[in-house]
Amino acid sequence: MKLHCFGESGNAYKAALTLEMADVQWQPAWVDFFGGATRSPEFRALNPMGEVPVLEDQGQLITQSAVIQLHVAERTRKFTGANETERREVLRWLFWDNHKLSALAGSTRFLMNFLPAHKRPDAVIAFQQARLGASYKVLEHHLGARDWIVGDAPSLADFACCGYLYYPESFGFTRSEWPAIDRWLARIAELPGWKHPYDLMPGSPADRT
Repeated sequence: MKLHCFGESGNAYKAALTLEMADVQWQPAWVDFFGGATRSPEFRALNPMGEVPVLEDQGQLITQSAVIQLHVAERTRKFTGANETERREVLRWLFWDNHKLSALAGSTRFLMNFLPAHKRPDAVIAFQQARLGASYKVLEHHLGARDWIVGDAPSLADFACCGYLYYPESFGFTRSEWPAIDRWLARIAELPGWKHPYDLMPGSPADRT
């Protein structure tokens, strides 16, 4: 499998982390997002939406992080839950993450770190950080009495919801303020094969500097 990705993308990290945890053979293909690669005709031939990640697998082109995660889980029979109820819960949290957590965290992080300072919309950032605070409360409460988001083992839900929370750039998340989330992130990082996004995929702010 080949994953078109870049290190700064939390959505790509969800897919890369799932591939790594599933212990399948895969290789990253760096996408120069900040150089405009996703707007090129060559990349749009892979994904007309112009987004990473894109997974190539046996002639298939699979896009959107949750769809890639589900594809890997179906191929390996891992991380989808122990029964039908848990499988529905995994899907519920994948959808929640895409709408309530990753979409907000990713865009807020971009506005705060990857735009020139004079272009950063302070009012928008404050609004999104307030919405993120509500999302952190939901996740913190859910993890307060459990080790994993669904069931008794790590699942796609964990690998999705953690997608942006390991990044060092500021976007309104401080691990120490959310003890249950902090413990959960530590548990994920202790799993065999875990890697930080900048170690798992090519590309980082340091490279551009």
